[in-house]
Amino acid sequence: MNKSTSSGGIGFLGILGIVFIVLKLVGIINWSWWWVLAPIWIPFIVWLTIILFALLMYLIFQRKR
Repeated sequence: MNKSTSSGGIGFLGILGIVFIVLKLVGIINWSWWWVLAPIWIPFIVWLTIILFALLMYLIFQRKR
């Protein structure tokens, strides 16, 4: 018997982003939109940095061969 579980959904940063957007739209916080949307774009920047670092390391090690 195989039991398959899948976790989907929005996650913590998604919920935090929605909360910040709602707070901004109702006027409770007066932050810049850059900071309101930070839970959405910061993880993307972190992953992009990791990928670029891994690619750079790959290219450096390929050149040493």
